[in-house]
Amino acid sequence: MKSFNILLKSINDVKDFVNIVNKYDFDVDLTSGRYIVDAKSIMGIFSLDLSKPIKVEVHNENADNFIHEINALIID
Repeated sequence: MKSFNILLKSINDVKDFVNIVNKYDFDVDLTSGRYIVDAKSIMGIFSLDLSKPIKVEVHNENADNFIHEINALIID
């Protein structure tokens, strides 16, 4: 499993992120505070506090292509 933080600044960031995640067959979870949602669920993402960084947990060790595609959203 790999984990890192992202920041979704706009509705378009959320839509682009969900479209990218849905291209892959492995599970990706988003954690914000005590809430965990499926990253493939646009409604789940909008239920989170998007003003703060969101922790991404990728449940696959071979996620380099996915990480490369969302690199613009990743923060340190």
